[in-house]
Amino acid sequence: MKTYSAKPSEVEKKWFVIDADGLVLGRLASIVAMRLRGKHLATFTPHIDMGDNIIIVNAEKVKLTGNKLADKRFFWHTGHPGGIKDRSMGQLLSGRYPERVIVKAVERMITRGPLGRQQMKNLRVYAGPSHPHDAQQPQVLDVASMNPKNKR
Repeated sequence: MKTYSAKPSEVEKKWFVIDADGLVLGRLASIVAMRLRGKHLATFTPHIDMGDNIIIVNAEKVKLTGNKLADKRFFWHTGHPGGIKDRSMGQLLSGRYPERVIVKAVERMITRGPLGRQQMKNLRVYAGPSHPHDAQQPQVLDVASMNPKNKR
């Protein structure tokens, strides 16, 4: 019996839309990362981009458990002496680009390299409730009903 290995021409990509309103960030990111890689498929092949296209709306309404909104901090350095800066998760979510919180959470769960960058291009995140991908007729993926812990 031979191991099945999918070819890029055999891959059928679907479109899904997820409403992030009230969903827990880490749980949402892990489900999205699994779907982007294609690990939910029985025909998963590690070196082929088999994942679906995911649209996430209402990214600004994502929830965090515990005190992460105030305590979780992100650091970066400007390159100048004494140039370390930081922001809390709450500042990022209430800032100019709240969708980057979800993008970075998913990006850190995807493999690093050319295939991971290709898979990340299949993720589209929008802060508000609307998206411009109606022509692709995305199916609704209800993450909140998968597990009671997914929603706050």
